[in-house]
Amino acid sequence: MDRREALKRTAWIMGGVISAPAISGILKGCAPKADINWKPVFLTKEQAAIVEQVAEIIIPKTDTPGAKDVGVPAFIDQMLNEVYMKEDQERFVTGLNAFDEEADKEYGDQFLELDADQQVAFVKKKHDEAVQLENSTNPAPPRPFVLAMKELTMLGFFTSKVGATEVLQYDAVPGAYKGCIPLNEAGNGKSWAT
Repeated sequence: MDRREALKRTAWIMGGVISAPAISGILKGCAPKADINWKPVFLTKEQAAIVEQVAEIIIPKTDTPGAKDVGVPAFIDQMLNEVYMKEDQERFVTGLNAFDEEADKEYGDQFLELDADQQVAFVKKKHDEAVQLENSTNPAPPRPFVLAMKELTMLGFFTSKVGATEVLQYDAVPGAYKGCIPLNEAGNGKSWAT
């Protein structure tokens, strides 16, 4: 898979914004590994469990595998450990801990102790608040935890084999060039992986 093209597509999906650490990680060759029984290197086990659950909420298992199934949580841990600068690592961990504390304040339990509906509602609420803050502030503040998670989850998923071949279209050697045609004629309505 062409990494530069994967970055372009992820940026397009994210609305044109992708962080420097994410770009650096893909260019260095970080890719998600489909290993559900991963052991965190950078994160603690509790932090890794939160990352795993939030990633699965962002891209749940449907008719295609979810974020956990393709190894996105291990990818995020690897990105944090190998690519992110110390300042970005600290911001991510601080945001993750604050996210868990806010769940405790709002629901009376830590994020992992909430039932599935409460977890989804909390992630959606924090996501909507972060998007609103990012859109209303100029210059935008540092990316909040939930948006960093969304970025890393989507990046990990769509650069995985499953994301590139089952969700997006993938043709290692594309056929004939067809200029300006509608998307639904260009491949069953899916965006291209590369």
